[in-house]
Amino acid sequence: MKLQLALNVTDLDASVDYYQRLFGVVVSKRKSGYANFDIAKPALKLVLFERETVEDRLNHLGVEVFSDDEVNAAAQSQQAAGLDVVLQPQDQCCYAKQNKAISYAPDGTMWEWYVKLDDLESFDSPTPATAPTMCC
Repeated sequence: MKLQLALNVTDLDASVDYYQRLFGVVVSKRKSGYANFDIAKPALKLVLFERETVEDRLNHLGVEVFSDDEVNAAAQSQQAAGLDVVLQPQDQCCYAKQNKAISYAPDGTMWEWYVKLDDLESFDSPTPATAPTMCC
């Protein structure tokens, strides 16, 4: 299991350079307006979304897990705790196909538990499209 932190940034090149040096790693995936890092220590999936202007630095939070069973267990646990959870199987987002369980904190912060199934060439579908505000 790995915590995911998705941030909005105004200068993707400078941000990639900063986080590579901060964590001593190279970017894992780099696309137009998007970058992610798979950091072992600390166990972190860091995702950057380039935006023209940034009012909110935080895009969303997530927990990357490594099986559908873990996604389903997270969804069941959240439902048992009285949270509204939406399952999104085969979701195509952030240059990847993923199975997800999504819920929202009272302030609107999106939390997703997800397992990556495959890499994609475009952000959110097999054909190029504009990146949505919240997704990963």
